[in-house]
Amino acid sequence: MADWRWEFFQDDLMEGLPESARAETERLANEIAVRESMVFLEGAAYTGPGPGVRTESRSLLMLTYLTDVRGERIVVVQVSWFG
Repeated sequence: MADWRWEFFQDDLMEGLPESARAETERLANEIAVRESMVFLEGAAYTGPGPGVRTESRSLLMLTYLTDVRGERIVVVQVSWFG
């Protein structure tokens, strides 16, 4: 398993969100990064099409993200908190 990471598309995506939303965002983004590292084992050597923009939710949180397979990272493009 490669050392996949996650990052925000913009630095201000978490602005105004409570600490519980921040903690859940970090937890979910880490889980997605680990899962994607197991799905795309080739990582930087991957030559197929990328999976595109996807959404995943957990409890009161919904993340929209892009899997950058060749960059071995998850890019979080939107954070929605319904709390």
